[in-house]
Amino acid sequence: MIAVDTNVLVRLLTKDDRDQAKRAAKLFGENEIFIPKTVMLETEWVLRYAYGIDKSDILGAMQRLIGLSNIKMEDSQAVSLAVSWYADGLDFADALHLASSRDAERFATFDKSFLRNAGQVSPMNMLAP
Repeated sequence: MIAVDTNVLVRLLTKDDRDQAKRAAKLFGENEIFIPKTVMLETEWVLRYAYGIDKSDILGAMQRLIGLSNIKMEDSQAVSLAVSWYADGLDFADALHLASSRDAERFATFDKSFLRNAGQVSPMNMLAP
């Protein structure tokens, strides 16, 4: 199994560098791949801010990655839940923070938007300290 960095995943998804994209595709095609959830977090940010890729396209890419048989996600349950909440309108970073905290009783944040939106998709008790 080979763990990948954000830049490898971004090359695979954007194909913005022909040589690196080809090497990334070969790596993914020939190996079991481990993707840390921090790489998923950073990849979503890079695709959205640096590349200006639409949320629906990012969401589709995430869903396809999760569905590949040779991909192992760190804390796959949290990542899948976060992707689901992202699809339901929650910011991906917020969704991943919340899904990764699912064993806690409550989640505290000063972010009013996060408080409001999380309450619509998650059973987690939200707290504004």
